[in-house]
Amino acid sequence: MFEKIRPLVFWPSFLILMAAVVMSFIDLDGFLWVTKSLNTTLLDRFSWFFSLGSFYLLMLIIVVYFSPLGKVRIGGKEATPLLSKTRWFSITLCTTLAVGVLFWTTAEPIYHLNSPPMSWGLEPGSVEAAKFSMSAMILHWSFTPYAIYAVPSLVFSLAFYNMRLPFSIGSSLQPVFGNRVLGNNGQIIDTVALYALVAGMASSLGTGAITLVGGVGEFMGITTTPLTLAVAVGLIVTTFVASAASGLHKGIAKLSAMNAYLLLFLGLFVFVFGPTIYILSFGTQGIGSYLGDFFELSLFTGAVSGDDWPQKWSVFNWAIWFAWAPIAALFLGKIGRGYTVREYIQINLVYPALFAIVWISIFSGTAIHIDMTEAGILNSTLNSLGPEKLLYYVFNRLPLSELMTAVLIFVAFISYVTAADSNTDAIGNLCTTGFNADSEEKAGLGVKVLWGSIIGIVSWTMVSFVGIDGIKMLSNLGGLPAAIIILATSLTLCKWLRNPDLLKRG
Repeated sequence: MFEKIRPLVFWPSFLILMAAVVMSFIDLDGFLWVTKSLNTTLLDRFSWFFSLGSFYLLMLIIVVYFSPLGKVRIGGKEATPLLSKTRWFSITLCTTLAVGVLFWTTAEPIYHLNSPPMSWGLEPGSVEAAKFSMSAMILHWSFTPYAIYAVPSLVFSLAFYNMRLPFSIGSSLQPVFGNRVLGNNGQIIDTVALYALVAGMASSLGTGAITLVGGVGEFMGITTTPLTLAVAVGLIVTTFVASAASGLHKGIAKLSAMNAYLLLFLGLFVFVFGPTIYILSFGTQGIGSYLGDFFELSLFTGAVSGDDWPQKWSVFNWAIWFAWAPIAALFLGKIGRGYTVREYIQINLVYPALFAIVWISIFSGTAIHIDMTEAGILNSTLNSLGPEKLLYYVFNRLPLSELMTAVLIFVAFISYVTAADSNTDAIGNLCTTGFNADSEEKAGLGVKVLWGSIIGIVSWTMVSFVGIDGIKMLSNLGGLPAAIIILATSLTLCKWLRNPDLLKRG
């Protein structure tokens, strides 16, 4: 295994993460102070960069969709699809949503409802705050974040299949910056992205483990301890590593299909047994609020008023999406072969964003309805028990609560696994040599197992002894260099946009 490793990709990320774990044991307070200070500086000084960058990527991908470049086929005119559209969409949807869409679409709107931006002059808990909450949710979970993924993944897919460049993030930059971004320099770019993703996966895994243990505690009365967290982390890691190791068509595709059906079942259940008419009415109004607030909210930094809401929410979210994007782009780009650029944007941006809007209308609409009609009961629950308990609380107010809570725990488990196995697949291919457009999909198998274990160790250590906020800040710190990489890859897309013929030779 180690003779095939790309050393400048594997070792720096591995050593930095291990050093963070060691430092957290040696001096926990010092570790948290340093990461918090760096994180605050990042969000304060680069709010404009993240806000403007994410807005620009959405505008760019819209232009590409309607341009002649949209007719170019990934892999060339004779390329055959790797996956059917249905399977492709289920994989894309489930490997990007992860467990966050389950829990934050009930918790986040309650935050916005009761703590709206100071500078917008909204009364907490008011109708206007509710409308703002829905527009903020749609902004944070639909078209803009998916554009952050769609641009780099599309560029990589075209570079990898049409131009036959190496399986490296540097390949997305080569058409603009030349071969200087390949070789050792390319490995350095890859290791920056790898660090950001692994820290992000560990953060998400820690959150997922806490949520799963909390859910199981609803039935068995167990508490959240390092031991119960270790069991949850071990089970999740074993499953997603086994899935990634079995390959795209066997593990990832089947789990994604199962996850998609379960998500549809959950959404339909809440829609039918929840406040159905309110969901339809408020969801429609929420789309209107989103469209009306889109430009102001997308570019809102709070600089003039001193409002820190953007740093806590929009900018923080963009930083995390950027941190995950470079390596997520490798996996999403790899499975896009055989379809046109326009079809690629539909599957990787349009359809997932529309699904997210429907999901938000159902779950966020239900949460807002409960909180506004029952004197802020969800806000009280959020403050006393934390966001990981809120979704269970909502389901306890619906029919068949015990059965649906069990289903919810299983869906949360599968949701994280489907997101993790795709990224573990990309990590394995990124860290090893010899993987190309004609390679078998199980390249880097040993490294996938190794990185899955590393992610589990980092996650368990941090969530048990440091707290999830520490590792979230580690992940967030990768957002700035990752954003620079993503925006640099967009220059390649701009070049192809001006001259699509550059890709026809593929």
